[in-house]
This record gives sequence, C-alpha cells and structure tokens, in this order.
Amino acid sequence: MITDRYEFAGKTVEVNSIHEEVHRYCAAYRTDAPADFSVTISQEDIEYERAREETPGHADAYLEELAVYRKVSEKMPYYDTILFHGSVIAVDGVAYVFTAKSGTGKSTHTALWRKLFGNRAVMVNDDKPLLHIGDVVTAYGTPYDGKHKLSNKIAVPLKAVCILERAEQNSIVKITRSEAYPMLVQQSYRPADPAAMQKTLSLIDKMADTVGLYRLRCNMDPDAARVAYEGMNR
Repeated sequence: MITDRYEFAGKTVEVNSIHEEVHRYCAAYRTDAPADFSVTISQEDIEYERAREETPGHADAYLEELAVYRKVSEKMPYYDTILFHGSVIAVDGVAYVFTAKSGTGKSTHTALWRKLFGNRAVMVNDDKPLLHIGDVVTAYGTPYDGKHKLSNKIAVPLKAVCILERAEQNSIVKITRSEAYPMLVQQSYRPADPAAMQKTLSLIDKMADTVGLYRLRCNMDPDAARVAYEGMNR
C-alpha cells in the first residue's frame, strides 16, 4: 500500500492506495495534519469502478482515482459535507454553483463569467466540488475538477445554486425549494450506506433552506453571464 494524507473540505483524509497515480493527482492537497479518517482501496474497489465505466478501457490507476473519491464521498456526510456535481465560480469572494444534466454547458457558462469579471472571478471547482453545509454553505476546491482541470484550493461561502437550461433567450428566475429539490438530489453524490444516505438527504434539505435557488435559461452569448449574476444579486 502507498499511503499519504490530503485535505478535503477542511478534513484530513489518509489515502491507502495500490498505485501511485492518485497521490500525484491529489498532490496539491497534501497535508501533514493528523487524519480525521482513512480510505483504503482494494482491487475489488477498482473493479467496481470498471463495471460502472461508460467508456470502457481505462487503466487500473485511473479507476483507483475514482474509487478514492467515491470512498471519501461516502464518509463526508458524517462531517456535514456532500459531493455536488456542478461548476462553482466565485466573484468578489462569493461563490455560485451551476448545475445541470451532463452536456448542458456548465463549464461553458462559467467560462463566460471569467471573461466578464476578469480578475474578480476565480474557479473553485469545475466538476465535483465538496459543499460543507452548516449555518452557511461553503464550497471547497478539490483535485476532482473535470477535464479542464479548473479548481483552486480555496473555501468560499456559497450564495446560490443555479440550475442551468439551454434556451434561445437569457432569463433567470428564483425558484422554490420543491422546484429545485429533484435536481439537488440528482446532482448530489448518494452514498450506498443507508445511514450516510439519510444524512445526505438531511444536508440537502438544509442547503435548500440556506442558499438562493435559481433557474437560468440561457444561450452561450456573453450576456448570459451578466443576466445570471444580476439575477442572483438583486
């Protein structure tokens, strides 16, 4: 086993792996702090990831990277934290997460924000951030940040969750908890362990009551970023 420790969402995780690649992947998050919990990967965990592949053929080392994050995400709800599928960008120290079905254009939209706001904008995580849900919701960067590798090792208070849909014209509306809830559940990692799953649902409930919830219908014109930002900051 190859062992090292990493900081994810303010918690130190000891990772025990078969291959070295996951440690290179997470190198920016390495820490010497005492571990809050540990994850250990077996060949069975790697085969589980292989059985879930949409495009077969990945090497064991790559699949182990997925297995590590899955095991971390299984334990995070006990620390009031969930993995959420979305692209998180911060402007002036305030974060916004855009979520949608795959292929809708989350990353494309946050790229428009970076163009609009320049140095005022920073990517938190472009794919699979961790969200700590307390009195406020805090978005954390992680090394699991999508094909464009856009993330920073930062923690930023989350102002809103915005569900993104394609449309010819740009418009944004505030939506109710019940309108947002199906997508919030769908885009959250749902643990296999029943107790962790129950905790996850409670955290989603709390998140829905803590941050703003919006639906953005948008095209890919630069003005979509302005409409989104102004709509969530009225």
